[in-house]
Amino acid sequence: MNLILKLLLSALSVFILAYFLPGVTLSGDAFVNAIIVAIVLSILNLLVKPILIILTLPITIVTLGLFLLIINALIILLVDKLIDGFSVSSIWTAILFSILLSLLQSFLHSLLNEDKKPL
Repeated sequence: MNLILKLLLSALSVFILAYFLPGVTLSGDAFVNAIIVAIVLSILNLLVKPILIILTLPITIVTLGLFLLIINALIILLVDKLIDGFSVSSIWTAILFSILLSLLQSFLHSLLNEDKKPL
């Protein structure tokens, strides 16, 4: 149940950002496409991102981790190529989308964890 809720929050984040961020569009049934984007993004982050991080470790170390933004943007551009109802206009838009997606997801997930206060 927790996984489904996290995917729905991710889909909501994608939906909100696609609405407000120029250069990111969801076509067709937008929320269904947002759910598909969230699922594919989760799978790619689970399978492809660790490989990219290992392959680019030297440049990531030299840039003090900033290259991870490029890796996130590349993952988002890959989702753009895989999903017909989702498009991102440029690498810069993908970088901004990835930053805002992380912030929005963190905020939404923190709202869920608010009732789990330590003793």
